[in-house]
Amino acid sequence: MTEPTSEVSTWSSLVIRAVAPLRDAAGRSSVTLDTFARKDVSALIAACDKLEALQISADGNSQHDALNIIGAIKGYAEMLDEDADALHPAIANTLAGIVSATSASPSSKRTHSMSAAGTVSANIANPSEPGVILAVDDMPENRDLVSRLLGKFGHTVITAESGEEALELLETMGVDVVLLDLMMPGIGGAEVLKHMKEDERLRATPVVMISGRQDMDQIVACIQAGADDYLLKPFNPVLLQARISAGIERKRWHDREEQYRQQLERSERFIRATFGRYLSDDIVSEILESPEGLELGGDLREVTIMMSDIRGFTTLSEHLPPQKVVQLLNRYLGKMTEIILDFKGTIDEFLGDAVLAVFGAPRKGDDDAERAVRCAIAMQEAMKNINEQNLADGLPELTMAIAINTGTVVAGNIGSERRAKYGFVGHEMNVTSRIEDIAKPNQILISASTLDKLPASYEVGDSQSVSAKGIKENVVVYTIKGHGGD
Repeated sequence: MTEPTSEVSTWSSLVIRAVAPLRDAAGRSSVTLDTFARKDVSALIAACDKLEALQISADGNSQHDALNIIGAIKGYAEMLDEDADALHPAIANTLAGIVSATSASPSSKRTHSMSAAGTVSANIANPSEPGVILAVDDMPENRDLVSRLLGKFGHTVITAESGEEALELLETMGVDVVLLDLMMPGIGGAEVLKHMKEDERLRATPVVMISGRQDMDQIVACIQAGADDYLLKPFNPVLLQARISAGIERKRWHDREEQYRQQLERSERFIRATFGRYLSDDIVSEILESPEGLELGGDLREVTIMMSDIRGFTTLSEHLPPQKVVQLLNRYLGKMTEIILDFKGTIDEFLGDAVLAVFGAPRKGDDDAERAVRCAIAMQEAMKNINEQNLADGLPELTMAIAINTGTVVAGNIGSERRAKYGFVGHEMNVTSRIEDIAKPNQILISASTLDKLPASYEVGDSQSVSAKGIKENVVVYTIKGHGGD
């Protein structure tokens, strides 16, 4: 769905007005800037000039160009704002207004993130080494901006201004991740993606689609065709780095799997590729020793589901530099992952700052529910140490809410021959998410079905019957206060 012409025009006018004070300040003889800052200011003003000259009409291309340019202006403003203390005050004082004007269209909120594979935040927790990135975009402002942003993280960025040039470069150069603009003259992003997925040599290269329009139909079509993720312009620099890091990690894992394929039996290859990143070491060892004992494919399983989430993280991250946001997530997700695996939980997905884990699959235990609750208690306890480290590093304290629910789900290798993961689907997954929505900071909420599986030694609060969005019946929940045996 494209933004209405009037909305794009209004947004463009708002951005142009916001840039005017910067343009005025940069033109004063008394305002001095270093070489790099001068380059970014000049690039921002040049982009604004281009936006001002653009005649926005009902034509989709003009709207696409306008949104692209706004995204570039936002990116340059954010980079300058990161070093605002080193800038002349006349310049620094204009940046907040520009970032605000470019952050959202006047009448709607733009969606900035949805992971197709659900692994983005997992890879923030385990950041990859710098890689070679191919950035494909028909607009020079965007190519320059992406190069600058990713170069700050140590990546090598190769650019292409067309789909034709991108395919030529892919034939001759080793690339870890492709950032691919959806809308381009000639061969568009969707066609480039199709060529890559049909080429055995390129099929495994992760692709992140970049769209200047909120056209979900085309984005979904690209993901179904094999794209790994997407971003909407103007994009957040932290999300850009997260997707690149996730893509590089996927590429590295693919390359290692190719080496294993020459050395291992088919069963071992499959298990390592499917479960290695989500299960504890002892569970993987059990599977490798007796793979015939693990039933793959979808089947009904009674499991205990745990979902944790940092409260207020979105608001918090908007007021921190990107590097600090990544540092917070690294510390938090790294520790939570360690604890979950220690309690033999299976990490299903990382959803932004949230963690979704399951106890009872692929291996079922008699104490799945109790392990999940013990794990949640340990996670809340670990937050004390995490916050001590955060305060020592000048970072804000974090609070976490946890929901636990027990029920029947479909568990198995879900996906297609091209792409599959061991995952879980079913009503109880949704119930767990709704319980987590109502959980308060520092609270552990469990469902009645989970309480029924626990020994009497656990201390719980009085029952609450709460309504959950999308669920007809009220959900009965209890607050975990502690364990009498601890």
